[in-house]
Amino acid sequence: MSHTLFICSTCSPKGEADARGAALADDLRALFTTSDMPQIRDFIIETQECMSACADPVAISFRSAGKAAYIFAGIDPERDHADILAFAKLYIEAPDGWIVDARPCGRLRHCLRGRIPAIS
Repeated sequence: MSHTLFICSTCSPKGEADARGAALADDLRALFTTSDMPQIRDFIIETQECMSACADPVAISFRSAGKAAYIFAGIDPERDHADILAFAKLYIEAPDGWIVDARPCGRLRHCLRGRIPAIS
């Protein structure tokens, strides 16, 4: 099963003029490729123009066929790498994508803006 992480390419952290999504995507690709889990190494990481979370940049989302989708905002493009990786691991391990206990994801669990059920 394919899993995709989308990162807003137009989000700029508050007080910064430059968008940080592409750099965050590059950082996460490098991190994910060193994982001991093959499913993490196979994660597709893409940038997407505007994910409509402009008031709380940077936005990311997790998607996979047959699984719940998640959108997060307020991501720190320099400090949240480990928490994003922790969520990716939980997402892979959840057959329907429904994550009940997100405490292992650290600060990221407080950045959750929505969970969308999978289409049956």
